[in-house]
Amino acid sequence: MIVIYTSPGCASCRKVKAWLKEREIKFIEKNIFNVLLNRKEVKYLLSRSDNGTDDIISKRSKIIQENRIDLDNMSLDELVDFIIQNPSILRRPIILNEDNFQVGYDVEEIESFKPRDLAKLAKCDKNCVNYKTCGRLRCLDD
Repeated sequence: MIVIYTSPGCASCRKVKAWLKEREIKFIEKNIFNVLLNRKEVKYLLSRSDNGTDDIISKRSKIIQENRIDLDNMSLDELVDFIIQNPSILRRPIILNEDNFQVGYDVEEIESFKPRDLAKLAKCDKNCVNYKTCGRLRCLDD
C-alpha cells in the first residue's frame, strides 16, 4: 500500500494524489498537521531516506533558520522528538510503499509506484500477442 505524507496547500501533494487517482492506485493519505506522527513512524521515515535528514527535512524552514537548529548534532531521539513537535519541517509529499521511497513530486520517479501488473501493460514489446492492436501505438517513438 502506498502512503503519502501531505499538508494542506501543498501543490506537489495535490499532483501526487491526482496522479494516483488517475491510475486508480489506492493510497493512504496522512496529513502531517492532522495526524500526529509517532516515534516509530518518524524513525521509519528516517531509515528509508537514502541521505538521512537531507532528504526529508527542509533545512530552510522558518523554525530551523530562526532558532539556528543544528540537526547534525542532535541524537536520534532528539531529532525524532523535534520532528514530532515541528512536522512543518518535513518536505512534502513523502511517498512510500514497501519497495519505493520518494520525496516531492517527480514525473519520472513516481512511475516506480505503478503496480507491477500495470507497468507490464504499459511496456512496448513486439513479442506481445496484442502488439498489432495496441503495441505499435505505444511505440511510435521507436
